[in-house]
Amino acid sequence: MARTAVIKKHGGPEEFVIEDRPVGDPGPGELRIRHEACGLNFIDVYQRTGLYPMDLPHALGMEAAGVVEAVGEGVSHLKPGDRAAYAAQPPGAYTEERVMPAAQVCPLPDDLSFEQGAAMMLKGLTVQYLFHRTTPLKKGDTVLFHAAAGGVGLIACQWARSEGITLIGTAGTDEKCALALEHGASHCINYRSSDWSKEVRDLTGGKGVDVVMDAVGKDTFEGSLDSLRPLGMMISFGNASGAVPPLDIGMLGKKGSLKITRPTLFTHIARHEDCQEMARMLFGKVVAGDVTIRIDQRFPLDDVAEAHRTLEARKTTGSTVLTL
Repeated sequence: MARTAVIKKHGGPEEFVIEDRPVGDPGPGELRIRHEACGLNFIDVYQRTGLYPMDLPHALGMEAAGVVEAVGEGVSHLKPGDRAAYAAQPPGAYTEERVMPAAQVCPLPDDLSFEQGAAMMLKGLTVQYLFHRTTPLKKGDTVLFHAAAGGVGLIACQWARSEGITLIGTAGTDEKCALALEHGASHCINYRSSDWSKEVRDLTGGKGVDVVMDAVGKDTFEGSLDSLRPLGMMISFGNASGAVPPLDIGMLGKKGSLKITRPTLFTHIARHEDCQEMARMLFGKVVAGDVTIRIDQRFPLDDVAEAHRTLEARKTTGSTVLTL
């Protein structure tokens, strides 16, 4: 049996219950992993509220790190006793131990802690696909990145710096802007105290940025389009402020033949080979010191509801982990 955080209906953080659930043995293509730490992400909030509906009751959580306890038939990249980390479907990481598909579980280098592994997989793999798999980016390009002091944002700031890409960040306080700058952002704009889209234009000499990476959604979408250069790429990859409203596709032509995509991490990591290759690049960045995984909040599993309240109130910086 494993203590597990479960929701039985969609709603607020108060819907979490902690209960003991049977674990079982892995079948073909599966493994059993004992968690040391679990990651907290906005997708967990979307699933809890029902923005991303799921069959209930269900455990939540999309990433964790721990030790492999057993593997099923056909699993060859991991064995019992291996350290491992993952960002993967289906949800269910908020637990002491689970059986799950093995394809997206990755060997965790000895140089990295379990907390680092739990805090970095979903966010770090997201940054990897944003910078390497979504649209061509090269040294000297300019990117606008919203929520630059969050878990994904601080990794993106460092990733951009390591590859010679100018990153203009936005954040909601001067303190968060300072944090983004400390981690490699070239500029950071407090969107609460300035006309941020105008400031982006000023910083780029009126040209606009090559790419926008926007996980905020509804509140920043229109300004993000206005921040792009002609033929620029809008990457909308999250909905922290709510879903983006329906788009008149003709607007893209009027604003300069813009391009737009709405990717998800789980499309990019669906193939085992792709997932493992992406993880190796991420681990390499961290082991080399190009990217530091900043964990600013830790909550015990029993306090998962409070962890969600803190995340939704935008009171977090860096990454948050649940400890077991």
